[in-house]
Amino acid sequence: MKAQPTRVKSADRVMDILELFTGAKESYSLSDIARLLDMPPSSTHQLLQNMLSRGYLETDSSGKQFSIGYKIFEISSMCAKNTNLATQFETIGGRIAEEVNEGIMLGIRAGDHLVYVAQKNPPDPRRFAIQFSQSLPLYASASGKILLSGLTETMIRRLYPIEDLQPLTNLTITTVTGLLTELEMIRKEGIAYNRGESVEGISCISAPIYNSTGSIIAAVSVSIPDFRKTEEIWNRALNSIREGGRLLSS
Repeated sequence: MKAQPTRVKSADRVMDILELFTGAKESYSLSDIARLLDMPPSSTHQLLQNMLSRGYLETDSSGKQFSIGYKIFEISSMCAKNTNLATQFETIGGRIAEEVNEGIMLGIRAGDHLVYVAQKNPPDPRRFAIQFSQSLPLYASASGKILLSGLTETMIRRLYPIEDLQPLTNLTITTVTGLLTELEMIRKEGIAYNRGESVEGISCISAPIYNSTGSIIAAVSVSIPDFRKTEEIWNRALNSIREGGRLLSS
């Protein structure tokens, strides 16, 4: 008879806590978690604090509501490099890069930041290209705003409990209220823009990538230096990115 694997109770409880967040609720209090998992409040508190310190959980401004932390998204970004999405991006992103002759990026959310996990550069080496490891605040990037558009207002305000946002340039959105207004327009249009909000003189267009359940899991984008941004180039890039998002979603 095959021996049963040894179970580690504390490890099981950590997994149980993480799996709570696969349900409908976005956050839970300590008492909620202890009750739902039939765990003593004292040991639940210790586990939550350990997970919080490692980045697997985060809290709201009150410190009483727990939600998924940035570390989960960092792990997701590493996994994305080996998924079918990244493989498809090699083909579709490469084709878009040739069409618009600009750098194309695949980005995902890591906590409150956008992280680029793949890129395809155009054949022309003089064209603008972002460094592969670069990350940006979600609110200051086109792809970041696409990813935020898939979240509820409650989740967004948990990410940004303070109204003021730190600007990267003089064009960056500087308030959560302003961000929420722009996200409403992005949800209607299905496209997001960054006009010099993260890097002066660089404009960006981004489209969402959906999974089979209709959730936004990533974003595809093109960045164009303003000195090359004619109306024809901008419209061609917009159409290509919109189509790229559709193909990568399918």
